[in-house]
Amino acid sequence: MAGQTVSMKGPVCLIENDSDGKLCVVRSALETLSQIEQHVVVVAVVGLYRTGKSYLMNKLAGTNKGFALGATIQSQTKGIWMWCVPHPIKSDHTLVLLDTEGLGDVEKGDDSNDNWIFSLAVLLSSTLVYNSMGTIDNYALEKLHYVTELTDHIKVKSVEGDIDESADYVRFFPSFVWAVRDFGLELKLDGKPITAHQYLKNALKPKQGTSNKIVKYNLPRDCLRKFFSPRWCFVFERPANSEKMKRMEELTDADLEPSFVKQSRDFCDHLFKEVKTKTMIGGLKVTGKMLGNLTEMYVDMIRSGQVPCLDNAVVALAQIENSSALEKAKAYYQQSMAELVVFPTETQQQLSMVHASMEREAVAIFMNSSFKDEEQKYQKELMVQLRKGSYMTPGGYKHYCDDLKMMTSEYRSTGGKGVKAEEVLKEYLNDKESTGQAILSADQSLTEAELKAEEEKAKREASEQEKRTMEEQIRVQEMLMDDQKRTHEEHKKQLLEKMEADKENAKVEYNRVLEAKLKEKEDLLKEGFHCKAQEMEAQIKDLRKEQEEQEKAKPSMWKLALDNIGNAALMIPGWGKLIGVGLKVGSHFMN
Repeated sequence: MAGQTVSMKGPVCLIENDSDGKLCVVRSALETLSQIEQHVVVVAVVGLYRTGKSYLMNKLAGTNKGFALGATIQSQTKGIWMWCVPHPIKSDHTLVLLDTEGLGDVEKGDDSNDNWIFSLAVLLSSTLVYNSMGTIDNYALEKLHYVTELTDHIKVKSVEGDIDESADYVRFFPSFVWAVRDFGLELKLDGKPITAHQYLKNALKPKQGTSNKIVKYNLPRDCLRKFFSPRWCFVFERPANSEKMKRMEELTDADLEPSFVKQSRDFCDHLFKEVKTKTMIGGLKVTGKMLGNLTEMYVDMIRSGQVPCLDNAVVALAQIENSSALEKAKAYYQQSMAELVVFPTETQQQLSMVHASMEREAVAIFMNSSFKDEEQKYQKELMVQLRKGSYMTPGGYKHYCDDLKMMTSEYRSTGGKGVKAEEVLKEYLNDKESTGQAILSADQSLTEAELKAEEEKAKREASEQEKRTMEEQIRVQEMLMDDQKRTHEEHKKQLLEKMEADKENAKVEYNRVLEAKLKEKEDLLKEGFHCKAQEMEAQIKDLRKEQEEQEKAKPSMWKLALDNIGNAALMIPGWGKLIGVGLKVGSHFMN
C-alpha cells in the first residue's frame, strides 16, 4: 500500500504522565501519526532502566543519536517516545520505533505505571524487544514478571467474568526478541556450539513438577511460550571500556568493539527483514493513522480505569476509519468533478464517462481505507452520496434554473469576450433548452399545476425542440440505466476484491497461529510435558474447528454482502431518472 508518510528528524514523546501521574497521549505526536497513510512496522523496546535500550533504537533509525542515551544511574527516557522513519527495505511501509521508559525505575517506584507501559508496548508493536544485561537465567526471567501479569491488563473479548483468554494472545501479540547486553559467556550447550535463538529456547524450558517453587519457576517461561511467536534472541558483547561508555553518543562504530558492531548490524538486519506489518484481529494491516487512533483509545481506557480490550478497539477503530474513508472518497469525487466538469457542460455521454471514472477511483479510495464495514453500511452510503451530485432529483429543476441564471450573469459580467459574446451565449442557451426540459420532467417536487404551467411555457418558448428533446430523453434514459448497472457492478467488483484480500489476510493469520501452536506442542512432547501437549492439541482442534466454521459461513456472508450492495442501489435518489445532465460544479457541487 503506497501512501503518504512522514520522516521525522528525531524522536518525540507519544505517551507521558500528566500532573496527576496518569498516562496521557501527546497531541502533536498523534497529529504526526495521522499523516501516515502507509502501513507501519512497529518496533517497541522494553527493559529495566539503564540497560542501553535507546542505543539499539538509534541503530534501527540508522543513526547514533536521537533517543536519549546516558551514562548515569538515572533513567533518561520517560513515558513512551516515538520516531517514525522510512522502512529501509519495505519502501511502502513506515518504520515506527517506540522507546519506553526503563522498568523498575527507583525514582518512580510505581509498579502499576510499569505494567501499563509494558502492556502498551505489547498492544502497539509488531515486535517487542526485551533488553536485559548479563545472561538469561532465572533471575532475569523473574525480572520479566510483567509478562505474567498481562492477563490482568489486556482483554481479547468484551465479556463479563473472569475468563482465561491467554490461549488467544498468540493470535494478536507481537513477535518477541530478547536482546542480551554485555553477554560474556560462550554459546555452547553440552559442549556443542548453539545459536542465540537456541540459547533462548533452552532458557525457556520448564521443569517437571507441581510444587509452588516449580510453578513459580515455570510461570514466566510458560507465558513467553504461550503468548509470543516467533521468538528470537541476540547477544551483544560489551561495546567498549568504561571510559568510552560514558560518552556513547559521541562514539562512531570505529570506536567500538568490532564484534559488538557486527552483532548490532545483525540485530538490525534481522528485524528489518523478519518483522511483519502491524496487524489487528483478522489480519487487518494497520496504518500510521490507525496506530495513532489505537494509542489514544488504549490510553483513554487505562485512564478511565478499564482494561484495554482488543475487540472493543477494533469496533471503535472501524467506526472512525470507515467514516473517514467515506468522507475521503466523497471529497475526491467532489474535487475531481469540479475540476473536470465546467460550464458550458459536456454532453450526457461525456459526463457519464467522467462520472464513471471518478466514481471508480472514489470507490477504490474507500475500499483501501475501510475495514469491517458491517452490512456494508458505509459503502451503501457512498453509493447514495455519489449520486447526489445530480440535478435529476426532486427540486433539481429550480436549482438548475438558478445555476444557469448565475452562470449567465457571470458570463455577461466578465470582460474580454469579443463582439460575438451575446451570439455565443444565445447559442449556448438554446443548447440548454433540451437539458432544462429533461430536468423538468424528472423533478418530482413540483405540483401537478406547476408542472403543467412550466410545460406549457417550455412548449411556447421552444416548440421546435420537442422532437429533439424526446429523442434526447430516450437516449439519456438508456444511458442512465447503463450507468446504474455499471455503478452496481463496480461496487460489487471492488467489494469482492476487498473481501478476497481480507480472506487472505485472515488465512495468513490463521496459518501463523496454527504453526506456532503445532511447534509448541512438538516442543512440549520432546520435553516430556505430555499433559501440556494435550492441552495444546485441544487448542489446535478448537482453532481448526473455528476456521472450518468460518469457511462454511463465508458463502452466505458473501451473498449477504452482495445483496446489501444490490439493495443500496434502490436507495439512490432518482433511480431510473437522468443523472448526468448539468452536473453541479464549483461551490454548488454536492451541497
